[in-house]
Amino acid sequence: MKRVPIHLAMLAWGVVTALPLLWAIVSSFKTDNDILNDPWSLPTEPRWGNWSRAWSQANIGRYFFNSLIVVGGGLLLTMLLGSMVAYALARYEFRGNRLIYYVFVAAMFFPVFLALVPLFFVVEQLGLLGTYQGLILVYAAYAVPFTVFFLHAFFKTLPSEVAEAAFLDGCSHGTVFFRVMLPMARPGLVAVGIFNFLGLWNQYLLPLVLNPDPDRYVLAQGLAALSVSQGYRSDWSGLFAGLTIAMLPVLIAYVVFQRHIRAGMTAGAVK
Repeated sequence: MKRVPIHLAMLAWGVVTALPLLWAIVSSFKTDNDILNDPWSLPTEPRWGNWSRAWSQANIGRYFFNSLIVVGGGLLLTMLLGSMVAYALARYEFRGNRLIYYVFVAAMFFPVFLALVPLFFVVEQLGLLGTYQGLILVYAAYAVPFTVFFLHAFFKTLPSEVAEAAFLDGCSHGTVFFRVMLPMARPGLVAVGIFNFLGLWNQYLLPLVLNPDPDRYVLAQGLAALSVSQGYRSDWSGLFAGLTIAMLPVLIAYVVFQRHIRAGMTAGAVK
């Protein structure tokens, strides 16, 4: 009985969170008149043409693939650099170890909008403004501090005996890291990878400042432009279809990997 209020609060929170998502998905199959005149009704006949119109005419398809390139490249670079830094800080003792670790932790709390102006000029001077490479590098720099923080605690929990046995067999530090420690850290890597994917996929502020080329817009930018242009043309069904297309990768990733997320967080919390 003591947990009933907690369960009710969690149920209420779940309804408040899920209801807007379900409403947007349902609205993507309705006509504009149905959305405006009867927003809470179910579609009498699914309008799949809304999705194809949003994908082709509203350029959601192009924005989708732009996001895949940028987020995929940023995620790979983040996981590689973040795991290497976290492993070195967790498993090796050297002067300045804790200072470097706390610098990464402090970077997590630094508001990104305070760095937008100098970041813009740095990317512009490198000739990477409005390019995939520029966004990938900035995305990686944005996500590495959290990755280091998360994986640092996880690498601390891994048994040292396995690494020592590998060194005795003649393995180098690189071989031990890539062939022994990374496979053992798979739950933590999957968990932090999903968190980074969710954060980078929904990123809007960084591409808004660093990606002025409309042909290279990511989904967040494309949806913002679509909400203005389609809103004035009253194509609300196309707008909701675009929103649903943007939400699907995030929802699928969370549903598929939710067990891995819980396992990674639990394993990293137990020492």
